[in-house]
Amino acid sequence: MKRLVSGNEAIFQGALRAGATYFAGYPISPTSEILRQAAVHSEENPDFRFLQAEDEIAAAIATISASLAGAKAFTATSGPGFSLMQEAIGWGHAVEAPCVFVNSMRVGPSTGMPTQPAQSDLLQIKAGSAGDYYPIAFYPNSVEECFRLAVTAFNAAEESLSPLILLADAFLSHFYEVVDLEAIQVEVIPRTKEPLGKGTRLFTGISHDKIGNTRTSHPDIYREWLSELKERHFQVAEKYPLYEYIPCSDDQTLLIGFGITSRILLGLKERFSLFRPIRIFPILEKELKKICASYRHIIVVEGSDGQYAGWVEWALGRKVLKVSCLGGGFKLQWIRDQIEEQLKGAGE
Repeated sequence: MKRLVSGNEAIFQGALRAGATYFAGYPISPTSEILRQAAVHSEENPDFRFLQAEDEIAAAIATISASLAGAKAFTATSGPGFSLMQEAIGWGHAVEAPCVFVNSMRVGPSTGMPTQPAQSDLLQIKAGSAGDYYPIAFYPNSVEECFRLAVTAFNAAEESLSPLILLADAFLSHFYEVVDLEAIQVEVIPRTKEPLGKGTRLFTGISHDKIGNTRTSHPDIYREWLSELKERHFQVAEKYPLYEYIPCSDDQTLLIGFGITSRILLGLKERFSLFRPIRIFPILEKELKKICASYRHIIVVEGSDGQYAGWVEWALGRKVLKVSCLGGGFKLQWIRDQIEEQLKGAGE
């Protein structure tokens, strides 16, 4: 049945469709509604477990621990909480725990502007924790896609055996659209990894061999483990080369935007070509190179000071133009004016 659904509710319902049976979290704007829905659902469904933790550190550790115990588990937070969760996320990669971390971004740093959207936590995805690890992150731009990508995130977590990142923003979390979630068909990948208590495994973040013995002075064993981890993660990422491309044949300029920014850029599709990455990380290097090759100007429009634009420049090996929507400033006319100024400065 079609009904009015928010982005936050769609994420929660997508997690349930994917088979989630555990949620741990701490209240924070703009994801507190996900925590509330989890609390209510746990009261009505005893098989679903809920924990309101004392802080985001505890919530992250509880989520990973529940995964190790055999549950499909997830948490939801925003920038300040995501910062606190980074060490635990590194541990999740070390112990190869499939789970999902939802981060609905708001203006930072620190407490920042709690009710205003941003897209400035991208660098945390790639390198927020210590050491080398290989995260995967998706970013929807509609309520239906919040549902679909929640399922996709759980699937990719099971395949990669790692914490997956599902991004949103303050606008998207509270965005309402009429959808029929029950009618959406999705594939669900079941849990295959045995829970703790079965087999031989190590559940600390210390370096170890395949059967769980501590190995802190054996670089060859570490390299072998990290190489296998990297290969598996990139193979899983390649299964999800998700993006949207809307060409405009009369223009030489390509706009790149994602999340709520891409919705706003749809107002310019008669003038400019549009590219929307859905798999935010690893960056869609092959797809970007192919699509961007024919364009004279590439303009990245994002809610940060060039975080994604820097990745695009690395992938393409060329400079791109940037429109940074900072402080929650996501207005179509302002973005249009900034694009025109960028093109004028580039000699268009």
